[in-house]
Formats: sequence, structure tokens, C-alpha cells
Amino acid sequence: MEETKNKAITGGEFLIRDVAAEDIFIPEEWSEEQLMMKQTCADFVNQEIVPILDRIDSMEEGLMPSLLEKAGELGMLGISVPEDLMGMGMDFKTSMLCTEALGEAHSFSVAYGAHTGIGTLPILYYGNDEQRKKYVPKLATGEWKAAYCLTEPSSGSDANSGKTSAKLTEDGKHYVINGQKMWITNGGFADVFTVFAKIDDDENLSAFILTKDMEGISLNPEEKKMGIKGSSTRQVFFNNVMVPVENQLYERGKGFKIAVNILNIGRIKLAGGVLGGSKGVITDAVNYSNEREQFGRPISKYGAIRQKLAKMAIQVFALESATYRATQNIEDEITHLVNGGMDKGEATLKGIASYAPECAMLKVFGSEVLDLTVDEGVQIHGGMGYSAETRIERSYRDARINRIFEGTNEINRMLTVDMILKKAMKGQLDLMGPAMAVANELMSIPDFGDAPDNVFDQYRGYIKNFKKSILMVAGSAAQKLMMQLAKEQEILMNIADMAIQAYAAESLLLRAEKYAKQHGEEAASDHINMLKAFVYDAAEEIGRSGREALNSFAEGDELRMMTMGIKRFTKTEPVNIKEIRREVAAKMIEQNKYCY
Repeated sequence: MEETKNKAITGGEFLIRDVAAEDIFIPEEWSEEQLMMKQTCADFVNQEIVPILDRIDSMEEGLMPSLLEKAGELGMLGISVPEDLMGMGMDFKTSMLCTEALGEAHSFSVAYGAHTGIGTLPILYYGNDEQRKKYVPKLATGEWKAAYCLTEPSSGSDANSGKTSAKLTEDGKHYVINGQKMWITNGGFADVFTVFAKIDDDENLSAFILTKDMEGISLNPEEKKMGIKGSSTRQVFFNNVMVPVENQLYERGKGFKIAVNILNIGRIKLAGGVLGGSKGVITDAVNYSNEREQFGRPISKYGAIRQKLAKMAIQVFALESATYRATQNIEDEITHLVNGGMDKGEATLKGIASYAPECAMLKVFGSEVLDLTVDEGVQIHGGMGYSAETRIERSYRDARINRIFEGTNEINRMLTVDMILKKAMKGQLDLMGPAMAVANELMSIPDFGDAPDNVFDQYRGYIKNFKKSILMVAGSAAQKLMMQLAKEQEILMNIADMAIQAYAAESLLLRAEKYAKQHGEEAASDHINMLKAFVYDAAEEIGRSGREALNSFAEGDELRMMTMGIKRFTKTEPVNIKEIRREVAAKMIEQNKYCY
């Protein structure tokens, strides 16, 4: 594994190349303008959303559309829309920061995300000039609301198997669309629908822009859901809907490409949203632990509570580090493509697609970090956490959908490994060379080398070994199972879990190291504590997942050798995890909020 020089790291390449700390973005580097945008969004949530959460969840008629219109007046619906289309023309990274700020908005964040993401972006990025000028300005201002119609009763993760049909009329002026879509967010009030259907006997989907005034569109009543109750979710039916041919989006048979690329955006945007939600939940839990007294003192004084608060904060800090590391990588790739002469919209799609493995990993990691925080948040609240009087109860229910949204976490785990292996097969990633090097290293006497000079070198060594364990398991599985590996879902998920932990650990290391270089190691003591604690847990997780995978396909001497390899590659020096967690929690308790 070599350090990056001039060539930028590409998606999935983190497994085989080291990154210098100065080459990544860290959240401590936001500009004043970006932080002002974040604050605008946060103020909107606190002033317009939080006081009326019960009204939103009761599906009060017209309330959610009116809130989207208010957000539109503030420019929040068009953050990444070009200025000539009534947007703010901000970069991808700023749009991610705003997504984080809106992540605490419960059902509104779902309506907002659907409108600005899957609702607006297909037209913005794949529409022709006429379509963009007609629809995008009204979507950016909130005059029109958008929905995205992909899922059907018989096609969820296998989206391309959808049965909604489109037939060209004899005069060639319209497509007649028939079919049914389900789980359509914003379906109850959307003005514009991006609908996926198959033309005649096409193997792949095409996409069409429909408007609510077209005859033949009907809706089922609102779905009753476990959480995100204020989000409009309906089935949408198309009965001989006449759609002008000029409303076909992009090219015939290219709808699945639109769906995949928009999902890539949705996945990393989901990571940003759940990051904001997680921070809010921790603040909520810290507030309650400082207020609630038992045995004559606040429960925040007790070690069991501090341990929970710290575990939550450490995972969130790692998620933040990884999310904005990937966001900057995507931003850099977009800039590179635009400078090369590519259209901004196409460059954005290609830039995000380049990091599709990271988008999938962050979707999984983020949604599961949020689940951890809401679960522990309820536990810290005790009986009150189970009461609908508290916000944490709503947070708990609302969080669960994120492991299903944008492709289930199981699908995304398998996609992570599949996309990286496909890159290797296409010659875009040299996985075989590093995997063979690890195999040879297993046969040799360990070289323990010199003691590391500092904590960052020490932990860089640990993470380099984490990557070796992944290469060992994935390389051996691919060699032994070959084409059969694609069917071994449990093994793929094990490998994905190893990769997610390694990526998050490395992101946290790079953030801590860069901050220490900028401000001194003493100033970075919080970062270093976070690093030590996260790697402590990551080593256990990588070791467990690695052993589970190996036990699934290896045996005899080969299994014994690679099991020893896992033990070697996940070995770390002991740390006093109790004291580290106490320090992490103490700072939040003192400031009465998530403060990292």
C-alpha cells in the first residue's frame, strides 16, 4: 500500500492506498458562509418544525406542503440548483452540510429529502434544457412539490423488474402509461412525478415526467406507518395516463441508470441526514441525564450513563469524519470533471458514481449509528423514553426506516463488495497484487519493525493491518468460491462490515492527525481519545466478521493459518477504554450537548 501522490484516490481504493492527512477535508474547516447556511437550516428546524411536530405527525391538511414552501422562500429547496434555474448554486459539500442540519426534522426531513433529492435531481441532471427550464425553477422555489415513483408491489430492491408499462400512441405524440407504484414519499401532495416504466417489451426501464393534473392518476389513502408519520406515503395508480412524448426523461431504456445514480446521491445524503439526527439525539440524552436525578444526584454522574453517552458520541464522530471525507472526494472529482469540460450536472453524477462503494458503506454505517443513538437515548430516558410525551420516543420510531430507505442495508452491504470487485475485474483497481502480498506475508515471519514515533503512526499501522485482513479474507473468498461468491451473501456482508469499520477508522485517524498538525497534539486530545476508542471497538468487529467469513469457506490448515492472520492483523495495544469514555462523556455533560 502506497501513499497517494498526484493521482487522486478513487472509489474503493482506500483498501489498497494510504491517504495523507492533508489530502482530506475535516469538519473543523467549514467556511463562515457554509456555517451560516447550516445555521439557517438549523434555525428553520427549531423555529418552524420542532414546535409543531405533533401537528405534522397528525397529517394536518396542507401543513407539509406549506412548510416546504417556507423552506423554498429561504432558498433551502434549491441549495445545489444552479442560479439560472432559481437555485443558490452551492457546491455538493455545502448541500451535504445543510442536509445534516435538517436531519433533526423528523418527518419534514423525509419530505424535504424526497423533494430536493429524488424528486428534483432526475430532472435537473437528466432533463433536456426545455424540461429543466419548465420544472426545476418551480421545484427550487417550492411552488411545485416533487415525488419519485420507482418501487412497485413486486419490485423493491430489484427495481428493474417493474411492470408499469408505456405504449406509444399510433400518432406518436403520447405514451400511455399503466401501472402501480407504492411507498411514494410526498405522493399525497406532489405536483410532479418522475415515473419509471418499460416501453413495449424493453428489458430496461425508461423515465417520464408526469404532473398531477394528467387524467388517469389516482392515489390510495395515506399509509399508516411505524414512524415518520407526518411524511405523505401513498400508492399511486396510472390508468391510461396520456403523457406527451416530450416528457420522456433522458433516453429510452436508460431509466435504470437514472435510478442507480440518483440512489448513489440518496445514500450519501442519507448519511448526512442521520448524522444530524444522531447529534440531536445525543444532545437530547445529555440534557435529560443532567436533569434527571436518582439517589440524590443527576444520572449523568453515573458511569453506566456516561458509558452510553460516550459510545454514542464516538460512533457519531467517526461517521462525521467518514461522511465529509467522502464528500470532499466527490467534490474534488466533480471539479476535476468540470475543469475537463464536462457539464456540471453530468460531472456531479459521475463524481458521485465514482465513489458508489463509499456511498453504500456510509448509508449502512450512518443508519446503524442513528439506530444505536436512538436506542441508547431511550434507555437513558428510562420509562420516560417509552412515553409519547418525549421527543426521543418519536426519534426512535422515525429512525428505523433509514435501514430500509435507499436500498436495504443488506443490499448495500453486498453492493459495496460487488462494486469494488467489479472495479478490480475491469482493471480499475489492483486488488490482486496487494491481496497476494498479504498472502505471502502470512507465510513469512512477522516483521514487527521499530516502535512508532507517535500515536498517529501507531494507529496508522493498526488500520493498515485492518485493510490486510480484508484483502486476505476477500482475496481468499474470491479465489476459492469464484463466481459462486456472488451467491454467498453472508460472506459478502461479513467483508462489507470489515470494510466499513476500516474506512471509518481511517477517516477518524486522518481527521485527528490533520487537526493535530494544524493546532498541536494537545489541542487534538479529544480527537485522539475518539480515535483510540473507535479503533478499540473496530478491531473487535473486524476480527469477529473476518473469523465468521473464514469459517464459512475455509478449512484445515488454510483456515488455521488465516485465523492466525486475522488475530495478527486485528491486534492492538490495550487502552483504558473506561477512562477514555468517561472523558468523552464528561465534556458533553459539562456543555449539556453534543459538542464534538
